[in-house]
Amino acid sequence: MSQRSNVSPSTLGIELTESGVAVSYIDGREVFYHGVPEKVSETLRTPPGKEVHVLVTDPTETEGVMMYVNDRKTHDEVLESTGVGRILVGPDEREEVFPGVEVRTEGYSVLVDADPEVARGRVFVFAEDEMSEHSYEMVADE
Repeated sequence: MSQRSNVSPSTLGIELTESGVAVSYIDGREVFYHGVPEKVSETLRTPPGKEVHVLVTDPTETEGVMMYVNDRKTHDEVLESTGVGRILVGPDEREEVFPGVEVRTEGYSVLVDADPEVARGRVFVFAEDEMSEHSYEMVADE
């Protein structure tokens, strides 16, 4: 397998619906994350071994940027053509993926800390594989 690297994201179209979140890639394709995201106000620990995607919307909630965390399958060119970014986070590393949003790893899980006020939009985390999909929205402490 060839070496993978960090890839900067582009602005993507976003549609928030009652049944999930739609993301329009810059190449014209669309992905839909099903379900109402579970609200999380503290550090989110994703289920181990899942593909993790972090999406931050703009204040209008019609555009956003998305990062794949530790994705080693997708070629750089594919990410660049879709507008999705990638961040590779090693053990004992903490990376700010967007202002107010940090990720780190612990074992096979990804941990996400987010402050939506600093991010200036809504922060969603999707963790999925062939067996299941999980969606979360990071919210301020209540």
